[in-house]
Amino acid sequence: MSSNWSKGYTKETHPSVQKISQTMRRKSIDNFRAWREEMKIIGVLKSVYPPLVKNGDLAELIGVTLGDGHICKYPRTEELRIISNANNPGFIKRYANLIEKVFGKKPTVRASNQQNSVSIGFYEKQISRRIGIPTGARLSLDIPIPAWISKKDEFVVRYLRGLYEAEGSFCVHKPTSTYKLFFSNRNASLLDNVYYSMQSLGFHPHRSKYAIQLSRKAEVYRAIEVLGFRKY
Repeated sequence: MSSNWSKGYTKETHPSVQKISQTMRRKSIDNFRAWREEMKIIGVLKSVYPPLVKNGDLAELIGVTLGDGHICKYPRTEELRIISNANNPGFIKRYANLIEKVFGKKPTVRASNQQNSVSIGFYEKQISRRIGIPTGARLSLDIPIPAWISKKDEFVVRYLRGLYEAEGSFCVHKPTSTYKLFFSNRNASLLDNVYYSMQSLGFHPHRSKYAIQLSRKAEVYRAIEVLGFRKY
């Protein structure tokens, strides 16, 4: 049996198909318009993208996306992608389920290009606008906590859980009675968000250049319990 002629190519990389695609784009020819309209009518494709429900699930998804996620923008759609350690099935299951609950769309879970990691993601229009997270790199951006999250402690807790699940770590060194709960990130505004949010919940965090930490044993364990950290 002959191999698929297009294997390993996309319409942008196959020389012949690329030329056809560019010609059709220049002439505004859309081969799939009739098909898309039909799919919208029967409900296979969405035709409207309403605001997401502002609840704890969305707050946590925003947190984990800001920590370990990325929103990619393409000409006709967007992609939300969260990267997980392949050895953390609890994380993978939780956030695949959370994406489905928030967006009503089952994400794809597959091996990532990064070593020993898994990508959890899906494609849809207007993801960035509805979830309130910009597309592309966010390192130098000022990212405030959404006002609707700040107004309720239960939403703040879920938002923090998402951030800590993505970028948090818990360390114990019993010989020196050292207990640490860390949140690490290079975005200054996210560090501010975690620092002041933890204070608002009654904790006493310390801040360094790229991390927020709790160091009191009782507070560390209380924070783990309050956030549900690593409990899947």
